[in-house]
Amino acid sequence: MGKDLYDSFAESKSVFERADKVLGFSISKLCFEGPKEELTRTDNSQPAIFTVTMAALEAFKAQAGPRFEPPKYVAGLSLGEYSALACAGAIAFEDAVYLLRKRGEFMEEESRKRPGRMLSVIGLDLVKAKEVCVKTNTEVANINCPGQIVISGGAKEIELAQAAAKESGAKMAVMLEVSGAFHSSFMQGAAEKLAKELAKVTINTPKIPVISNINAKPANSAQEIRDSLVRQVASSVLWEDSMRFILSQGVANFIEFGPGKVLKGLMRRIDPGVQVLAVEKKDDIANILGG
Repeated sequence: MGKDLYDSFAESKSVFERADKVLGFSISKLCFEGPKEELTRTDNSQPAIFTVTMAALEAFKAQAGPRFEPPKYVAGLSLGEYSALACAGAIAFEDAVYLLRKRGEFMEEESRKRPGRMLSVIGLDLVKAKEVCVKTNTEVANINCPGQIVISGGAKEIELAQAAAKESGAKMAVMLEVSGAFHSSFMQGAAEKLAKELAKVTINTPKIPVISNINAKPANSAQEIRDSLVRQVASSVLWEDSMRFILSQGVANFIEFGPGKVLKGLMRRIDPGVQVLAVEKKDDIANILGG
């Protein structure tokens, strides 16, 4: 993950080196070599995904040169909100890497205290998904796109939710390979700990509007950003609403930076008429910019 960027662009290499320095260990080596079980642990995966995302962005900006146009809006799903804030100049790269490492640690701690799971439900609308949550004492964690909602809760409750979702007409109800009930009240302790870390970090007014996960609206001030980052740990991620807000502003072209093309896939379900490009590797940059 990210090795192609590291080997190809000095800007990307610098991003990885800065992350290694902040964290005090080689997140670069973990991204490039694994092992997978270490990389996918949330306290490692969060700073790792952020680092690869920023390495892709910085390489793209450098290769585009004077052709690079700052986006009209930025947004990121869950930990991706930190990438959006870094892109908008609201938070320093080093501070974001540090915060995501702590965020991951706090979420792992809460997961051990209150074990939970997450369930991806395909084919139910939000009203029916909420009915499933009420029946099974679970919570809506992510509203990703039409017909795709993620539910969080205790292990037994999520099993009940899986059965209830299928009974309600869901096409699929799949357990996610995560270590806890993220974006739910199970994570309130992690949110409170993160608030203390955020208080130590300088947050600037963003140069580009950053759409908040918690309300799908721009977070305009440093305090709004802090509040958003604290609340989103234990609140639903309103991704579909976030994208619909940006679409309502007349935006028709999107670029997803970082590993995978999950957000591109979600946008196909939200509005298949818009263009979404993805930048994960060297060839993606060449294909977009030409050359």
